[in-house]
Amino acid sequence: MPIKLREKYAQEVVPALMKTFNYENKMQVPRLEKVVLNMGVGDAIQNPKALDSAADEMAQITGQKPVVTRAKKSIAAFKVRTGMAIGCKVTLRGDKMYYFLDKLLNVALPRVRDFRGLSTRGLDGRGNYSLGLREQLIFPEIDYEKVEKIRGMDVAIVTTARTDEEAKELLSLLGMPFRE
Repeated sequence: MPIKLREKYAQEVVPALMKTFNYENKMQVPRLEKVVLNMGVGDAIQNPKALDSAADEMAQITGQKPVVTRAKKSIAAFKVRTGMAIGCKVTLRGDKMYYFLDKLLNVALPRVRDFRGLSTRGLDGRGNYSLGLREQLIFPEIDYEKVEKIRGMDVAIVTTARTDEEAKELLSLLGMPFRE
């Protein structure tokens, strides 16, 4: 299944981008580098077991064990100390990245209620795209009955594109449903 998106990139996206941006060599064409998923677990301060369930859900979604992220600074207002576990993240590359993106574009995003497309404001000016998901239930691996709490996550798609126009064209050719 991940091969489908990778083949689409090689056979359709590369020639289209070469024609659009007048690249001389196909190595100049922007490509996907990695996808980083991040889940902040604010209630892990009072309930350390919440982090375990969040990490399990993220492992089910991505097929890879997440890394626990820790607080860099102490913030008294949030009762956070330096070094406290406050979230988890996964970096996907290669086949797992293409598999996850395929699942995100073709299965998860169509399950979002009132979905009208993704905003182009998630582009950062350097060819990367970030989006936030409000609930983990849009992924088919998550069992609704076993979910303790609905959590969102951030998805950052890192590309080798130099500009937003190149990145937007790359992602839309791969099937990213941008809002017009």
